[in-house]
Amino acid sequence: MTSLYAASDLHVSYQENREVVSSLRPADESDWLLVAGDVAERFSSVEWALGTLRERFAKVIWSPGNHELWTPPDDPVTLRGVERYEALVEMCRRLDVLTPEDTYPVWPGPDGPVTVAPLFLLYDYTFRPQGCATKEEGLAYAHETGVVCTDEYLLHPDPYPTRDDWCRARVEATEKRLTEIDTPTVLVNHYPLVREPTRVLRYPEFAQWCGTEATADWHRRFDTAVMVYGHLHIPRTTSYDGVRFEEVSLGYPREWQPRSRPHGLPRLILPGA
Repeated sequence: MTSLYAASDLHVSYQENREVVSSLRPADESDWLLVAGDVAERFSSVEWALGTLRERFAKVIWSPGNHELWTPPDDPVTLRGVERYEALVEMCRRLDVLTPEDTYPVWPGPDGPVTVAPLFLLYDYTFRPQGCATKEEGLAYAHETGVVCTDEYLLHPDPYPTRDDWCRARVEATEKRLTEIDTPTVLVNHYPLVREPTRVLRYPEFAQWCGTEATADWHRRFDTAVMVYGHLHIPRTTSYDGVRFEEVSLGYPREWQPRSRPHGLPRLILPGA
């Protein structure tokens, strides 16, 4: 039976996580795998991980996280912003891995057919801390507390003036594509489409790097069977407006190793309850 699985935040720069990826196997040779971003920072590490997974799963579908879009000083690939994203897309196509720039595939298994839509949307600082009315106030508060996402230093939006400008462009283009789908969907994005999952963050000011209010109704508008995301490193199943949300991250070794079921990956998405 064909099944749809998911994982995110593999962070294979850690040897322990690299070993997890090396151990992941489908239950059936026809199974698909969704990868919801943050595979690695260095270009070659992203290529190794996605290539390894594609050798095992019948189809691998990738949505970028923020870490793939970083331009680390020790990476031989020095591309920034849109050029880096486009190079990642081309690398995925060489590996036969689907991306947000490809035709959305239709999963035919039990509980299907569903259209699997990998999204690349970024964030626009609208998940602001309480009492902060503007992006500037939210960022100032984060700097005061010392909780500042590394994106501010390594994720360049070129040629867009800002990351939120890039986000708005991605949201507009993606929304148009989603309106053309005529089946139920599985939406795959690095960030949750709604703010609610960020309410449990230890540092709530970090939420401003976790999505956009512009997608708050997408799980209702686009007949979503399951919304798959990562980024928060808090793997769990929740429900909003009757739609199942699956946070499928591995996270850093210090986060997943102490758990009773250390990583629980890959996570079964469909068929599901």
